[in-house]
Amino acid sequence: MSAADLVVAITGASGVQYGRRLVEVLLQAGRTVHLVISPAACQVFQEEMNLAFNSDPFDVEQFLEKEIDIDAQSRLKFHHHQDFLAGIASGSFRTAGMVICPCSMGTLGSLANGMSTNLIHRVADVHLKERRKLIIVPRETPLSSIQLENMKRLVDAGAVMLPAMPGFYLQPKSIDDLIDFIVTRICDHLDIEVNLTKRWGNES
Repeated sequence: MSAADLVVAITGASGVQYGRRLVEVLLQAGRTVHLVISPAACQVFQEEMNLAFNSDPFDVEQFLEKEIDIDAQSRLKFHHHQDFLAGIASGSFRTAGMVICPCSMGTLGSLANGMSTNLIHRVADVHLKERRKLIIVPRETPLSSIQLENMKRLVDAGAVMLPAMPGFYLQPKSIDDLIDFIVTRICDHLDIEVNLTKRWGNES
């Protein structure tokens, strides 16, 4: 365990590509990643990426899109979504933050109302109560007043709301460019230096 450990949760919203790419980038940056994937997210992997992904048992090589070296693979720690005995379920387990990417509206509502029916909810609740970084990446449109109120409630509690709204001012050439835009913004809030895309005002 290290204070540099990070938690990434992938829930059943459209855009699981964001979550998988984020995990790859964090591993390549030398970080240890504790990963939790909801059953609904597995269904989205099938629908959006034609990836028959099963989180039980977890297959690291199947999950990772790009070739990641053995050392990096060893720093990916998978936790079942119902494993409340996992270290990350306790505030005494030190981390540098948690990212829910993407975050479904169901998960958002559970967090906003303090419900802990699975490990993702519990770990997010821990990060809020311990005043650690919690980054939520919602992916939904349009948004109801209930969803907006839930977002405000979580921001007021200390979370960072970082919607999957990629910028087009960098003239993206591919979907990967749009994904990397969001992943870069997440890493910025985690204070992790990455060089995935150009930045506004930087010509290099």
